[in-house]
Amino acid sequence: MRFIIGLILIAHGLAHSLGFFVPWRIGPGKSSPYNTTILNGFVDLGDIGIRVMGILWLIPGLAFVMAGIGVMAASSWGGIVTLDAAMFSLILSIIGWPDSRVGVFINVAILAYLGLVGRLR
Repeated sequence: MRFIIGLILIAHGLAHSLGFFVPWRIGPGKSSPYNTTILNGFVDLGDIGIRVMGILWLIPGLAFVMAGIGVMAASSWGGIVTLDAAMFSLILSIIGWPDSRVGVFINVAILAYLGLVGRLR
């Protein structure tokens, strides 16, 4: 079970790379068009601001990859890294709504699971 949960966390972390690649215009980006707005288009950050947001997306992405490795290795820190990554990712997903709406549901599911089991092992 730890292995499956770890892989899910790693996959979610890798999905965060879109939050970086699109604002930095790396890759094709056809499925996620470039824009400079957040909060469903209510706030325009401009080119530099959206690139900063792109960097912010990398932080929980890397944390989820680390958490997945930690969970698979049954480390003592895997659960807390997962909790922190999910909370930060949830905030970014809400800010990035509707483009990141799937992330909202995934993060809520991760947080609910953490609440049910107390922590990942």
